[in-house]
Amino acid sequence: MRDDTSGYTLVETAPPSARAAALLRELRRASHWFQLARFGAVGASGYAINLAVFAGTIKAGLDYHAAAVVAFVVALANNFVWNRLWTFRGAPGSAHGQALRFVAVSVGAFLVSLGVLDALVRYAGVPKLAAQAIAVLAVTPLSFLANKLWSFRARAA
Repeated sequence: MRDDTSGYTLVETAPPSARAAALLRELRRASHWFQLARFGAVGASGYAINLAVFAGTIKAGLDYHAAAVVAFVVALANNFVWNRLWTFRGAPGSAHGQALRFVAVSVGAFLVSLGVLDALVRYAGVPKLAAQAIAVLAVTPLSFLANKLWSFRARAA
């Protein structure tokens, strides 16, 4: 089985020590860290868009759950375009397939963040905008890994 764009082949039957060594080699690759930085930059723009749309829709009188949905959709469009063109550029596959996987990952992350948002507002008394900011940040690492390993991964040859 082939992992992302690095071209390194992981052997599922390899002993755990060999898999651990392979993982450590992959963690040392500068390209992965640069990709994470690009994902972070795209995420920061999506984060700013998400919070601005969320704040604007709350100010317009929308319920915070609905405001979170609107903010998610707007940020989703921004993030897919920039991740496809910049973060994971060169990843093989059709834009359509990548978009479907990206949306699936994003919806999953959104549902988790919505649960965090609701818990922070309802049970912890955190102000809505601050709770949204925390909720979006909380799901970012999961989103990066899922997008790197599934949405924009290289297909096995």
